[in-house]
Amino acid sequence: MMGEGTTGASRAKTARTAEQAAGRTAGKTSGRLAELQPEIERIAEASGCELWHAEVKGGVLRLVLDKPEGVTLSDCEYVSKLVSAYLDVVDFGKSRYVLEVSSPGLDRQLHRLRDYERFLGSKARVTLEDPGTGARRTVTGRLAAVERPPGEAGEGEAVPDAAARVVVVEEPKGERLEVAFRDIKQARLEIEL
Repeated sequence: MMGEGTTGASRAKTARTAEQAAGRTAGKTSGRLAELQPEIERIAEASGCELWHAEVKGGVLRLVLDKPEGVTLSDCEYVSKLVSAYLDVVDFGKSRYVLEVSSPGLDRQLHRLRDYERFLGSKARVTLEDPGTGARRTVTGRLAAVERPPGEAGEGEAVPDAAARVVVVEEPKGERLEVAFRDIKQARLEIEL
């Protein structure tokens, strides 16, 4: 099943004792995920997939996989088994959690600047936040460009993604909107048939 999001997700539950659970908060679990994510990325890559996104939310460790020809249910199951075994070895999470492995779906959420670069020309729904007022607005349009400022310390130096700008051409108006990447709160591709 390709592009089915969490519908075709493979779930694996790992139970820990209530006594162990008392000492662990969600914030600590998220921090632990950041520490373990490079190995989880390697597991996904060795399985022929890319780790598109990983998050811990409400007792669910969600891993989203991608690959050019589409993610299958078998891909999700295989990566789930390998990651589950790895998490048991490194003793991830002292409390109960659900491991959910899925594909990003056709209306995938964009997380990193490279996601925007990969889908230039695609239609997306982008939610922005005005840094001065905190007001949010959502626009729908084509991802037209990603503009990275030149390196500050010299040519070839990496510039933080937050300093980049994303250009969206609003539809149907055709208005060109340049947005600081740090001001984008959420972006999701629109399904086009």
